[in-house]
Amino acid sequence: MTRTAPQPAPSTPADHRRGLLLIGLAIVLTGLNLRTAVTSVGPVLQEIRDGLGISSGLAGLVTTMPVLCFAAIGFAGPGLSARFRDSHVLSGALVTMAAGLVVRAVAPAFWVFLLGTVLAMVGGALGNVLLPSLVKRYFPGRTGLMVGAYSTAMSIGATVAAVSTAPIAATIGAGGWRWALGVWAIFALIAAGPWLLVRANPAASRGTHTAVRLRDLRHSRMALALMVFFGIQGLEAYIVIGWSAQYLRDAGLSAATAGLLLGLNQVIGIPLSALVPAITVRPRAQRPLLLGFMACYVIGWVGLWAAPRTVPWLWMIVLAMAMASFPMILTLIGLRARTPETTAALSTYVQGWGYLISAIGPLLVGVLLGVTGSYAGMFVLVLAGVVVLTITGWFMTRERFADDEVNRFVPGWSSTAHCDDVLEVAGAEAPVSVHVTQTDDGSRRG
Repeated sequence: MTRTAPQPAPSTPADHRRGLLLIGLAIVLTGLNLRTAVTSVGPVLQEIRDGLGISSGLAGLVTTMPVLCFAAIGFAGPGLSARFRDSHVLSGALVTMAAGLVVRAVAPAFWVFLLGTVLAMVGGALGNVLLPSLVKRYFPGRTGLMVGAYSTAMSIGATVAAVSTAPIAATIGAGGWRWALGVWAIFALIAAGPWLLVRANPAASRGTHTAVRLRDLRHSRMALALMVFFGIQGLEAYIVIGWSAQYLRDAGLSAATAGLLLGLNQVIGIPLSALVPAITVRPRAQRPLLLGFMACYVIGWVGLWAAPRTVPWLWMIVLAMAMASFPMILTLIGLRARTPETTAALSTYVQGWGYLISAIGPLLVGVLLGVTGSYAGMFVLVLAGVVVLTITGWFMTRERFADDEVNRFVPGWSSTAHCDDVLEVAGAEAPVSVHVTQTDDGSRRG
């Protein structure tokens, strides 16, 4: 005698709407936590150095660790998504993030602090990778609305963390920096809750996708230009996030004022994140936009270097305008690929390797500060980066496609033709059939 497994009751339109509302809430709450573990460090970096007894070089490692984690852990996102439901991956990532924030707050030694930092970055790294795909899956007709919602939440979370960390530490007194870093674990746990309530969709499939090999993108000059630009603009941004508050404090400003200025820098980015992509899709506007960003970088950095106590709010606002090159590069990634499959591969390639370049900046600033005792090396580094951004940006604003460049060396690389090799990939819903156009003996990731 065989027993038939009970079938789930069919969902109603009301159930579907409630499910989407829950997923939308989970996405926005996750976005709120993506940068809190990063922007909360800069305003109390001096207290961290004193509390752990570390040099400026090791402080540079503290500021660059989040970027390294974004690169390394982000590459693991597709593999985790292939084995587990995305809702479970994200809930686990947020719980791990909360644990890391607590470990970092109570760390008795530097290596424990670094371990806590790695754990704390899991939520941000996996969120970076998975949230865009979840928006496309569940809200295909409201992609702009949802991307705007969670990116705005991300900016708000980053701003609140940057502005409030120093006052929290000052209010508590001795050892207050530990509470100021650990308090964000509460919000990570809150964000994990809705993901645990998301139910799997019993549908048979989400459709088919064609996978392409990441390593073949080395044949594309467009992909290389995008990757270098992404890496250098990230280097500039994470130096602002990791070191500008400490620089302003060393120039004579209070910790609270430096934190407020960093928060101002983050606030200005909120409307720009919505405006810049709409301009970037217009080909004739791309190069003027690029040159405007480069001019803002030069004005902001030179002003901060020459007159840190004279209208520092102006320099931080101008740098915020320059940092809007981030939504520009994200938009160009989609414009420089012909198919969704190539877009996904190009995004992983550009962001994964780009974050590794970005990680060099904050670490190198700490090393240069320790060797020279001066911030001059930091300003030379970021201004040299502007030159690289101008060159690579000029190339990436040409209307070329990474697919076409790779196909000259690897014919059929981005083809969506039928193939016989099928892998079953488990995601947030039922398994997906993923068609692999070519066999890649060197990597299973692509």
